[in-house]
Amino acid sequence: MAGMSLDVQRDLIATAHALAEAAREATLLHFRKAGLSADSKEAARFDPVTVADRLAEERMRAILAERRPADGILGEEYGAKAGTTGLTWVLDPIDGTRGYLSGTPTWGVLISVADAGGPIYGLIDQPFIRERFEGGFGTARVVGPSGEFPLACRAARPLAEAILLSTFPEVGTAAEHAAFRRVADSVRLVRYGMDCYGYALLAAGQVDLVIEAGLQAYDVQAPIAVIEAAGGVVTNWQGGPCHQGGQVLAAANAAIHAEALALLNG
Repeated sequence: MAGMSLDVQRDLIATAHALAEAAREATLLHFRKAGLSADSKEAARFDPVTVADRLAEERMRAILAERRPADGILGEEYGAKAGTTGLTWVLDPIDGTRGYLSGTPTWGVLISVADAGGPIYGLIDQPFIRERFEGGFGTARVVGPSGEFPLACRAARPLAEAILLSTFPEVGTAAEHAAFRRVADSVRLVRYGMDCYGYALLAAGQVDLVIEAGLQAYDVQAPIAVIEAAGGVVTNWQGGPCHQGGQVLAAANAAIHAEALALLNG
């Protein structure tokens, strides 16, 4: 947001970290605990939601009601609340609920702040591993058990040497899957199932590409902020903005983004 003061930036950062701490506590109350069950949001396929998803978002919303009551909110579990400041908090209390239910540590909490142009600051937090990836307002870093390190996406290398991540092997529609396979068949290594942690690994310089489809705004806005702060590129499959969700091509640098984009478009 143009003209935002340093005091406002500091308040947004402090608020985001307060949200992440609250969501850590809420999600870890139930993670790997006996008896955890899930409802499905859809009848046709298993789209799980747990008590932990709802509790984490409730606690984050309560903090925002106290600290930033005039801001808007868009959350996965409780929808949208209009604001008057031009800023919207975009919250995914558990990105990767299937992984959460399975006991894997690759789910995460996504928190971002957006203006009319898209996300301007974001956190990808992994409560169990205790890693927090941060990007925006001149910051790109990860803090975790091994210490604090700057985030920097990997330098350009040929697509044939690249590592590609995606959450589901069956990416999108049949046409989208065929486009994805053109890229997947051209890289050195493809891995699946990372959810938001894949985007964190891209920002940390571990992988070259993340390609997905069918996403929502709350799935992608925090990753966009973190990856762009680390020097990466995030667009839709046509090279345009993707902060409202849909198709996402996240790349470590402009060169490999261009190679992948060309293959996605045939």
